[in-house]
Amino acid sequence: MRGARGDMLASLRRTIGHLESGMDGVVRVPLGHAGADALLQGGLVRAALHEVFAAGGRHGAAATGFAAGLAYRLAGGRPLVWVRQDFAERECGALWPGGIGELGLDPRLMVTVRAPDAAAALRAAADALACDALGAVVLDVWGEVRALDPVASRRLTLAARASGVGCIVLRTAAMPAASTAETRWLVRAARSPSGLETWGVPRCEAALVRNRHGETGRWIMEWRCDDSLFRDGAAHSRRVAAAPADRPVAAPAVGAGRRAG
Repeated sequence: MRGARGDMLASLRRTIGHLESGMDGVVRVPLGHAGADALLQGGLVRAALHEVFAAGGRHGAAATGFAAGLAYRLAGGRPLVWVRQDFAERECGALWPGGIGELGLDPRLMVTVRAPDAAAALRAAADALACDALGAVVLDVWGEVRALDPVASRRLTLAARASGVGCIVLRTAAMPAASTAETRWLVRAARSPSGLETWGVPRCEAALVRNRHGETGRWIMEWRCDDSLFRDGAAHSRRVAAAPADRPVAAPAVGAGRRAG
């Protein structure tokens, strides 16, 4: 049994090495965020596996929104399949079409698949990745999933490369482990600046902690619902008082703000 498993791993490594040798012709999808796109050499690789981790269970909504943004950017107007483990829905709540629409995304292009456990979700995601009519597949699982081991990760990578369909693996209440992911993101909710008269746009702190072809980085990223892309959330165009000329500038007071996912 060990020999058969070793042969399978060796075969998968050879296949991935062959695929990676032709990385010059890959299609990259820009996120819209200048800093992230620069480190990604133009954007996310479409036919690849990307991981999004929530920085703790309470940041699950922010990570879900971020993963939705990545998936819709990768999909490019084609249908999106979101495979979700039942336990993830019980812990984080159901995906609401109205909320998807408020993000500026078209819920009619999203097919949701509910799986009884992580193993069934993994099988469903692999089957969906084989359909080249799709734009992206999201695998949404909760906790430390034993079925999502390096072998399963390689299978998802191979399926994405073969079909040209982007794959996002969304992990909540889990720690990063060895995988074949092209990128890995650690996401937490970001505090909106105080003093705004409106709710503003969804905001998160996104750390690119794995980038197979470049450096890593961390940004406050905003999702622009009208344009369906990410932008830098560090600066806001609003009036500020002029600096006093006769005394030192006081440190800005930190006001209460909401966490936008």
